[in-house]
Amino acid sequence: MAGRLLKVSSVATAVFASSGFYLYSKNLDLNDHSIIRFGRAAVTTAVISYDYLTALRDVQYGTEDYWVVKSKLHLRSAERLRDLCCANRGTFIKVGQHLGALDYLLPEEYTSTLKVLHSKAPQSSMEEIRQVIQEDLGKELGELFIQFEEKPQGAASLAQVHRAVLQDGRTVAVKVQHPKVQQQSSKDIIVMEFLVQVVHWLFPDFAFMWLVEEAKKNMPLELDFLNEGRNAEKLADMLKQFDFLKIPKIHWELSTKRILTMDFAEGGQVNDREYMSKHSINVNEISQNLGKMYSEMIFVHGFVHCDPHPGNVLVRKGPESNKTEIVLLDHGLYQVLKQDFRLNYCKLWQSLIRGDMKGIERYSRRLSAGDLYPLFACVLTGRSWKSVNDGISQSPVTQSEDVEIRTNAALYLPQISDLLNRVPRQMLLLLKTNDLLRGIETILQTRASSSSFINLSRCCTRAIARHQRGKTTSRSRRLQISLSERWALCQIGLYELMLWLRSSALARWVSHLIGCLPCPN
Repeated sequence: MAGRLLKVSSVATAVFASSGFYLYSKNLDLNDHSIIRFGRAAVTTAVISYDYLTALRDVQYGTEDYWVVKSKLHLRSAERLRDLCCANRGTFIKVGQHLGALDYLLPEEYTSTLKVLHSKAPQSSMEEIRQVIQEDLGKELGELFIQFEEKPQGAASLAQVHRAVLQDGRTVAVKVQHPKVQQQSSKDIIVMEFLVQVVHWLFPDFAFMWLVEEAKKNMPLELDFLNEGRNAEKLADMLKQFDFLKIPKIHWELSTKRILTMDFAEGGQVNDREYMSKHSINVNEISQNLGKMYSEMIFVHGFVHCDPHPGNVLVRKGPESNKTEIVLLDHGLYQVLKQDFRLNYCKLWQSLIRGDMKGIERYSRRLSAGDLYPLFACVLTGRSWKSVNDGISQSPVTQSEDVEIRTNAALYLPQISDLLNRVPRQMLLLLKTNDLLRGIETILQTRASSSSFINLSRCCTRAIARHQRGKTTSRSRRLQISLSERWALCQIGLYELMLWLRSSALARWVSHLIGCLPCPN
């Protein structure tokens, strides 16, 4: 098989090189042509596949040398994949960023290498930006804005954002789509689908079609900026009870499918501890409020912002209130959860918090994990099986446990791949969201804090009670459900108070005072 793959690789390389020479001689942009993009992807896939087929052939499985060689193999392959994403840009960078977020699903060599794609996104020229604005809004920049900064505030895989000033003096952020992404994305996804199928043929344990299916479904939505604006307004209304959450206002008269204009929001990235320290922002408060937001989205409403990487979550002191605020950006990627899925997910998390093993198995199976429910519980929580058995709220994550989970991600890759192909498609973006939020908590050093489980428990309790009330017409039954809900929320509140007293200065003072009392004779 390795010989056959080598021949395929040689042919692909020859086609790629000759095509590249021809197009270069014609002074054309190589990235505009599908054959060049396909050629790069095919050659990279062939080289990585050949490496995996041959690198471990002469090393005995399970030995120390085996794991060293395999780690180097993962790293080489991840770097080749990163270079491919940077070269092909657009959809390739978007998918690479998705893979880089799966900290507890893929080997660490891949996630750490692919994470840099968030800062390696391409930039469109100012001429291209002017062209998109002229085509979509029908006016020149000077007619729309009295100032438009040429250097973008940030560039992502699909678009870049410029700071501008409207004719009335208001400062806005103008998000402009890279001009060639739209026409390239559908072709890129076909290429990815073909290559993933080829790799699956070579390595039957590699079953990552779910990744292509998600890209195929979500890419058209992410490329429609009007859809992003509607998502932003829907979430702002849905979570209006949270004063700390700020979502920039959309300027619809200056927005199209390729342009989104919104209020400009100042702030530091949520992973910038130095910024938070400088502005006296409490990291525990930020972590707790993030937990509140996402628990409400996932468990109560089933409408979830699925791209909370640090560049999309800003923190600041409110310009008027001076209170800590979270600014949530980039509303292109959302997951709408079906009711049955959401309720089973609620009950699964309640079981995970309590360490209810029967409940964990029951609700994992309902979410299609089957006999892989122990692996599913570990993947979902980012915790070891021992911690899951004890109840994940009982102990914080240790460094050794985190290393164990990351190591197991490499060991159980075929089983994880099988699991991801079993579970409902809705679960895939939730797993990505979980990993991104865990990454933020790790940086803030607030991982698995009691407050996060308290907020989650409250939202699960409310969601299940609301569903039960909606199913009955009996007033007495509704009253019974409401009283049961109030009692459960009261218990959670008392538990929260107990934790606060235990950690408060008053408790430490009382404990010290009691320790100083003389012992009775």
